[in-house]
Amino acid sequence: MTSVGPRTTRDSPKVTSNLFSLEGRTALVTGGSRGIGRMIAEGFLAHGARVYISSRKADACDRTARELAELGECTSLPGDVSTLAGVQQLAADYRAHEPSLDILVNNAGAAWGAPFDEFPEAGWDKVMDVNVKGVFFLTQALKPELAKAATDHLAKVVNIASVDGLATNPWETYSYHASKAALIHLTRRMAVRLISDGIVVSGIAPGAFASSMNRTARDSADEVAAHLPAGRIGTSEDMAGAAIYLASRAGDYVVGSTIPVDGGALISVPATPPGSGSVPA
Repeated sequence: MTSVGPRTTRDSPKVTSNLFSLEGRTALVTGGSRGIGRMIAEGFLAHGARVYISSRKADACDRTARELAELGECTSLPGDVSTLAGVQQLAADYRAHEPSLDILVNNAGAAWGAPFDEFPEAGWDKVMDVNVKGVFFLTQALKPELAKAATDHLAKVVNIASVDGLATNPWETYSYHASKAALIHLTRRMAVRLISDGIVVSGIAPGAFASSMNRTARDSADEVAAHLPAGRIGTSEDMAGAAIYLASRAGDYVVGSTIPVDGGALISVPATPPGSGSVPA
């Protein structure tokens, strides 16, 4: 196993003071044009990273990159991670800009809701292709760049799952639930393999954050908040903070775990209140 980065139990004051710094590091955030992906990209930029964002809609991706460029260096790389060809193209586009990659955030996601007896194959395949297949094959495609970045620090892969992968919600989002549960276990399995290359894989399971995928939290925040122990839905700072922790030196020892960032949704009754996870787009 390759030994990369600090391994002592007592870190120097210099290391401790830079625990959450991303200065000089590169990051690629899929689904970065809006919602949780944008929250993470903003946080990375504020902490010194050079950020590339990707999303399927080129206009939205370009527009967000221009807006985020006010915070730091942000580049748009439109792409579709639901197909192997799209994954390979995105990886090639990234390589045209950078020789290595410090942080990969697999955030692009899809959801589909329909009654059990009517749930279509298209709703199954679309969600699984983006939420599971795309994560695996993009990480595979960019593994050489991630390993190249793992010199005096560890490279990071952060997979964005959902509390819906840990518990059920009231909606019939069968493929979404299954895909996020699969992603949480895939995170564990990839972590075991990739740590030997100096790449730490971990995950975040968001709860109620306002986004186009979670319209209930976006449009009925007070109602959702009333069911949460925290008494509110998540903010950009909440999501950015978790992602910065995992992406920085501070999160080096979190290997294969997926951290719920949910305001207590998983410990409330019912386990996942309405709007605590994602709803069909």
